Amino acid sequence: MTTSERHPTATAYWTVGPEQGELRGEELPTPGPGEALVRTLYSGISKGTELVVHHASVPECVAGAMAAPNQEGDFPYPVKFGYLTVGVVEDGPDGWAGKTVFCLYPHQDRFIVPVESLTVIPDGVPARRAVLTGTVETAINGLWESGPRLGDRVAVIGAGLVGGMVARLLAGFPLARLQLIDVDPAKRAFAEALGVDFSHPDDALPDCDIVIHCSASQEGLQRSLQLVGDEGDIIEMSWYADRMVTLPLGEDFHARRLSIRASQVGMVARARRHRRTNAERLALAVSLLQDPVFDVFLTGSSPFAQIPGVVQRLADGTLDALCHVIEYPSRDAQSADQPAEFKSADQPTEATR
Repeated sequence: MTTSERHPTATAYWTVGPEQGELRGEELPTPGPGEALVRTLYSGISKGTELVVHHASVPECVAGAMAAPNQEGDFPYPVKFGYLTVGVVEDGPDGWAGKTVFCLYPHQDRFIVPVESLTVIPDGVPARRAVLTGTVETAINGLWESGPRLGDRVAVIGAGLVGGMVARLLAGFPLARLQLIDVDPAKRAFAEALGVDFSHPDDALPDCDIVIHCSASQEGLQRSLQLVGDEGDIIEMSWYADRMVTLPLGEDFHARRLSIRASQVGMVARARRHRRTNAERLALAVSLLQDPVFDVFLTGSSPFAQIPGVVQRLADGTLDALCHVIEYPSRDAQSADQPAEFKSADQPTEATR
């Protein structure tokens, strides 16, 4: 084994200031007992949360609670953040080499983690589609939180990545009614691809047993209060970060005894917390991705070297996406000397300003 193989270099994407990102190089240690060296194939940009980080909008009071697994640095910046990564194990304990795995890891071309942090991707799930594992996990947690029952009337507000994922999973439930609601009429085709009914907020049907809110907008949450039935539940899956939200609590909320409950994927939903681990939740999520319908969530791709510019384009709206996939260099390219486009930490490349 050569010296470069014992101590491989890695390149990672860092947020280094408000709307500023860059690629930084680092040297990896030799994997220890129970650890694996993973070569990344794909990562996904979770637009909502990652743009909050890109804008340096994580409130200081929840900075610790909102840290991602395997994150380096602290909010607001510099921070290495991300959590939708698929790769292949190059070195590790017996039986792990060659396995394709999902990991809640930032955007980085090689990394070392304990094997307990890896979820093996089953046969029948393409590696590219498997970047959605973390988002399916979020949707599962929201459904565990909401607890839909036979014959329920359910609305999902916000036809983005998370809202669409929640609606797709709900499509398999024996509900009396399910609507995916969004202000953008172009989302109708997306809803049809998912096999669910679409509605504009003005036309949505009321008296819902459950409303799951995913639009991250004040207007969407206000409409949730109007659409849920008396003493019904609203599951809030949006993260507003440092934005203030105003609600008319003197209207539907108070008079009709409504409940708003947050769902956050960092902890297994209370209804399953004593009987499911995070690892079991991830294994369930990746198993569901054998259904090719989930490919509709993958809406574009770019090479890893371009990720700083891609994140900025997502932030300024010049690039639209549900989940944008980042593609990594081949094994031969990673095994060679560090490419010119992957500079060291003191030589950022394609930094966004």
